[in-house]
Amino acid sequence: MTKNEVLKSWVEQYSGALLRRAMYLLSDKGEAEDVVQEVFLSAFTSYDSFEEKSKPLTWLYSILNYKVSDFYRKKYKSEPQISLDHFFDETGSWKNNDVLNDWDASDKETELLDDQNFNKTLEDCIEELPVRWKIPLKMYYLHEKKAPEVSQELNISTTNLWKILQRSRMQLRECLDFNWFARS
Repeated sequence: MTKNEVLKSWVEQYSGALLRRAMYLLSDKGEAEDVVQEVFLSAFTSYDSFEEKSKPLTWLYSILNYKVSDFYRKKYKSEPQISLDHFFDETGSWKNNDVLNDWDASDKETELLDDQNFNKTLEDCIEELPVRWKIPLKMYYLHEKKAPEVSQELNISTTNLWKILQRSRMQLRECLDFNWFARS
């Protein structure tokens, strides 16, 4: 089989699996489709380096992971402005001290994760985060990457990462308080 024929068969066989994984990692169908297309372009240009020590899908997944990291790195660096006006007034004091209070713990916490409506609300709240907060949050919590790895991929200090995660959690809490708990 020629290189073109092999890659054509890979596109037919593996596009669905790669797109599902990219959708999971990126949460946006258009961006996922673009990344999968880049995976196949990379596979075409570096086909000669494929040594067949692994299955083609495994090799394509590794390319996908690099492409997703590149995507997040570029996106993270492209939106430098984050406003904390939502939390602080002009003197630097908290606008609303409620974010400092503990949530009431209940036996229903585990049930929430099984609730599709709650998960949809949580996803919506995550998507409302500024990109510079959303990307590290997703990488750390959803993709389960370690702090040093996230810091390295985004070229930020670990201290900065912890601050970003803290601010993200505070904004998520406020969003969930308003969009879920206040309506329950």
